[in-house]
Amino acid sequence: MKKTFPKAERLKSKTVFQQLFATGQRAKKFPVQLVYVPVAGAEYHQAAFAVPKRNFKSAVARNRIKRQLKEAYRLHKNEHLSENGPKFALLFIYIHKKPMPYDALSSSIVALLKTVSL
Repeated sequence: MKKTFPKAERLKSKTVFQQLFATGQRAKKFPVQLVYVPVAGAEYHQAAFAVPKRNFKSAVARNRIKRQLKEAYRLHKNEHLSENGPKFALLFIYIHKKPMPYDALSSSIVALLKTVSL
């Protein structure tokens, strides 16, 4: 697997989002919460990233945090998610009310990816 995040790996399906919120399992490693569900017949792991507008009114701040989350996911997905096993739909939700340094976000993403791979 390359260290890229192509369009095919982005979670965009409304039905999968509904399935995530209805039956998804949750894991939390401050400041990020992960909601995930196995997807039958998927070719890739798919991921989405959310930062609540309630906590960050500025779109610039929300987008910066989402970029940092995507970068951490992109760099660490190959180490912790297997290509041959079941494929998951992943939703990373930023739950802190203030921005955190990239190192904290990266370590949270790594810990959450380890929980999914178990």
